[in-house]
Amino acid sequence: MNIKFGILLFLTLICLQLQAQQKHETYTQKLEGTKLSFEMQAIPDGDFLMGSKNGNADEKPIHKVKLDPFWMSKVEITWDIFEPFLYKDYEVNNTASVSAQVDAVTRPTKPYLDMTFGMGKQNHPALAMTQYNAIQFCKWLYARTGVFYRLPTEAEWEYACKAGNNEDYYFGNDSKKLNEYAWFSANSEKKTHEVGLKKPNAWGLYDMLGNVAEWTYDEYKSDFYASSGQTEVKNPVALADKLYPLVIRGGSYEDDAKALRSAARRASDPVWKQIDPQIPKSNWWFPEAPFIGIRLVRPVNTPTKEEIDAYYNRPPIADY
Repeated sequence: MNIKFGILLFLTLICLQLQAQQKHETYTQKLEGTKLSFEMQAIPDGDFLMGSKNGNADEKPIHKVKLDPFWMSKVEITWDIFEPFLYKDYEVNNTASVSAQVDAVTRPTKPYLDMTFGMGKQNHPALAMTQYNAIQFCKWLYARTGVFYRLPTEAEWEYACKAGNNEDYYFGNDSKKLNEYAWFSANSEKKTHEVGLKKPNAWGLYDMLGNVAEWTYDEYKSDFYASSGQTEVKNPVALADKLYPLVIRGGSYEDDAKALRSAARRASDPVWKQIDPQIPKSNWWFPEAPFIGIRLVRPVNTPTKEEIDAYYNRPPIADY
């Protein structure tokens, strides 16, 4: 009787999850065969003013952007979720055998130093991965769940962060309030903290500012906004054809208030691998960038199988 009840409960939860996804509602993604899950917040379609009139030159001009609906992970991806990918589905979290399809996904090389940098692991954001590493993690999730997850575009990230607010921060212009919403240089003690402890933005997303900065998919181009023109653009993305620079967003535990503004941009830098002793340098890790993490997006309009394969299977660019 208990077994039947357990099966019924499991099927009910799966049905509720599918219904939430079909209705574009917030849902919990479970990793079948493990005790792990993460929440995906529904972000509506709409338009917004991207950039800032008070910001740096690369945040101008302000321009109107229209975006399709998507889901975004409520918090930054933690080591709890990332570690099974890193260590061949870490046995501590497994409750069932792992499929051959999941095992076939290429995993990161084992880091030669502690990639938590002593800042904490459980419920702390995973960090210091390259963008290639982050995309391969998304591929592993696809093999695990059958759901297409990817990195946000720079426009999606800013839209979700602002959550309908066009001021410096998603709570207004008063940087003194940052302590309520973010871990940054003034309160972090130079380390990451557990996700979700600060106040969320209006769309229920936590730690969009501070804790760790977050990868986007875009190449960093200082004049990208200007090249978009003054008219409305839809679903923009600066596709990268080189390894550097790429865009990270949100600022981190080591940044000051100005770097945490919703529109602030930062470019990746090869110096983040300066102490990497490998030749060629690792495709997977930035040993001098313990301030980078990831947040996931799932588009409501699922790409074709060919588009998904193209996204996940771009070969890494060698870094010498």
